Amino acid sequence: MDLTVLIVDDSPGFLDAASSLLERGGLEVVGVASTTADALTLAQQLRPDIVLVDIHLSGESGFDLARQLDATVPGGHRLILMSTHAEADFAELIAASPAEGFISKDALSAQAIRRVLSGA
Repeated sequence: MDLTVLIVDDSPGFLDAASSLLERGGLEVVGVASTTADALTLAQQLRPDIVLVDIHLSGESGFDLARQLDATVPGGHRLILMSTHAEADFAELIAASPAEGFISKDALSAQAIRRVLSGA
């Protein structure tokens, strides 16, 4: 069974490219969202296995969204943060978040997601 993914990012181009890339890698992208409100609604409705959250969402914080998802959407999903910035730029905030890990957008792949989930 494929892992299901909800991608949260404010760039329509990135959402399209990431969806295609992850689908080719064997993951099932069940939804995409560009805002905190949409992400919370879709996470409740779709119950994805994985929620990928961009750290910077036009005027909103991906860190805040990660905390809201963790607090309001019942378990079963695993959070992974992503950004165009280096992980070291946000290391303390990532560690303090409920996310299981971080993936740079330029390194995003189904394999990278599986590595984060396995703790590698």
